[in-house]
Amino acid sequence: MAARMMGGGMGMQPRIILLKEGTDTSQGVPQIISNINACQMVVDAIRTTLGPRGMDKLIVDSKEKVTISNDGATILSLLQIVHPAAKTLVDIARSQDAEVGDGTTTVTMLAGEFMKQAKPYIEDGINPQVIIRSYRKATAFALKKIAELQVTVKKDDPVEQRDLLKKCASTSMCSKLIAFNKDYFSEMVVEAVMCLDTYLPLNMIGIKKVTGGSLTDTQLVKGVAFKKTFSYAGFEMQPKTYKSPKVLCLNIELELKAERDNAECRIDNVKDYQDIVDVEWNILYEKLEKMVQSGAKIILSKLPIGDVATQYFADRDIFCAGRVAQEDLNRTVKACGGTILATVNNVRDVDMGECELFEEIQIGNERYNKFTGCPKAKTCTLILRGGAEQFIDETERSLHDAIMIVRRAMKNDSVVAGGGAIEMELSKELKSYAKTIHGKEQLLITAYAKALEIIPRQLCDNAGFDATVILNKLRQKHAQGEKWMGMDITSEDVADNFLACVWEPSIVKKNALTAACEACCTILSIDETVKNPNSNYKAPNAMPGM
Repeated sequence: MAARMMGGGMGMQPRIILLKEGTDTSQGVPQIISNINACQMVVDAIRTTLGPRGMDKLIVDSKEKVTISNDGATILSLLQIVHPAAKTLVDIARSQDAEVGDGTTTVTMLAGEFMKQAKPYIEDGINPQVIIRSYRKATAFALKKIAELQVTVKKDDPVEQRDLLKKCASTSMCSKLIAFNKDYFSEMVVEAVMCLDTYLPLNMIGIKKVTGGSLTDTQLVKGVAFKKTFSYAGFEMQPKTYKSPKVLCLNIELELKAERDNAECRIDNVKDYQDIVDVEWNILYEKLEKMVQSGAKIILSKLPIGDVATQYFADRDIFCAGRVAQEDLNRTVKACGGTILATVNNVRDVDMGECELFEEIQIGNERYNKFTGCPKAKTCTLILRGGAEQFIDETERSLHDAIMIVRRAMKNDSVVAGGGAIEMELSKELKSYAKTIHGKEQLLITAYAKALEIIPRQLCDNAGFDATVILNKLRQKHAQGEKWMGMDITSEDVADNFLACVWEPSIVKKNALTAACEACCTILSIDETVKNPNSNYKAPNAMPGM
């Protein structure tokens, strides 16, 4: 940027170089408006994916990989947005996905609508800091109201808690491709999360995908299942079913190693050569014999198990699998017990796991190793089926969202009604609250309240309903004190969504409002963007070494 210094005196005014030649800068109100417009374009890209009647997006990346999804975080991460301010919306969608798993489209739309409502005030010359202060005050009030409105479900009643979790999972799946099978999958998701320990670690739920079959062929294994690993000759001679076997998990390579390229061993007779070969074989056989003596019937290793070892185990009716993924090995240990050993010297019973039944089964075109009846089962595996690869991928994303929601509902056992009910109630309360405040803040908090109506409005638009009629009905019902009235997609009308069991964990709404407000305030507080030119660019007439 070149700035001219308006100095007194005669002659030419000196030219002061502040930034490298070629640097792009823009500042002031036009910069804020430009950032808001960029964010609006991002919101418009995912607007139609919201709700049970939301549309899907088909995205083809640079490697020609096709992704079909209506998950906000997935779409935004695949769009490869380059605008520096608009990237903020991608970040809040990712944070919502990581924190609560669902509501990614909601948080992006709220942030965009907050900015849209602030835009005319920015153009009229209101200082952005006044808007930011008002929005933060409105968000704090909204969070306080959610805490008052939320309904807590008793954890000491397992039937009631399970019912709550199923309804939360079902609501999460309403807007996904698997919505028609939501009852089947919500039961499965709740069962999967309840298999976990008190910390509910997400990595203990394995998700495997097998193309072919129907969506309802998807099964939940209360234990561990993983795809059959690469195997050598002799594998087919090993038994494929065991009852109450001992499971030995290793991190050892069981095959003859090739000599290093730079290794050198000088010998002067054939006997010495034979001794070297024998030692190598004896080391391997000693390891194998110790494993057999341990009493283990199933041997899994992260590293390769060679053809000699495979045949050796097959002759002794022992099942083995090498190159098992670390994640699968960890889950096997978690379910069956024992530890992952780096040596086979002095293998104790406590180092080995056990399960009631091990079997190798055929699922579609794949073979899977399955451990069930695990005594320490704090893990489970979902085996997804479906026709197309893209469809199974979207099913995995949908189930991930539902699993995250159920985990959150177990940790935070309070819920609110979905379908635009909570947004309309908050909007009503904020409008009443705004009337108690004087000055510009009254207008801005009212604008914030109006922005919340974007959720039910967009739900109507995506379903093809008349948004004006539905929203007027909702305003009337909420003014009469019916706080859980929201959209009813099936009857094209309004209904009590709490009675209709359209439930969402309150943490989803709290996180969405907080993240959307922070993103909006961040973008409104930016009044200048400085883009540095390419570092290889050299300014004309620059001094050497500058």
